[in-house]
Amino acid sequence: MRTLSLLKGMPVYSAEGNILGEVCDLGISDEGKIKCLLIKTKKFFNNLYRLPIYQVESYGDNGIVLRNESNLEKFKEQEEEYTLCHSNPLLKKLTISKSGDQLGLLEDVYFIEEVGTIIGYELTDGFFTDIFEGKKVVQTNNPPEFGKDAIIVSVNHMRGGVTYDKMSKLPK
Repeated sequence: MRTLSLLKGMPVYSAEGNILGEVCDLGISDEGKIKCLLIKTKKFFNNLYRLPIYQVESYGDNGIVLRNESNLEKFKEQEEEYTLCHSNPLLKKLTISKSGDQLGLLEDVYFIEEVGTIIGYELTDGFFTDIFEGKKVVQTNNPPEFGKDAIIVSVNHMRGGVTYDKMSKLPK
């Protein structure tokens, strides 16, 4: 399981060992799956490229290795795609439950590397609340609804016929 905060700034290597750039953002489909990594190159001008998630061979602690030499596609905004920081940004967007409860502002996403499935959302209530109470993590198997003003996520689940909330707090 990875988060953008763990990947951000991580170098991306071709299968031949050449550095192609570093991760700067994630491309997220409207179904709540990671479609691609956004790569910033270190050429004369910092250019932004799209790396489809299926081209990644492995995620290491110090770098990402691709399956084969690939031509990175120049990043262009797509209407049905969101990112955390660039086009259609989700970072710091209000997150609410399907029942209308305000959960916090989106800080990061947790996803399974191999398939790109988002399994959790890290939320913040502000600097001081995060220090004293910790950040919240919403775990979900259902895709979110990305709206213009808010992200709607499902947090209530049934276990043994009883509704429970799968929102937990990260350690301080």
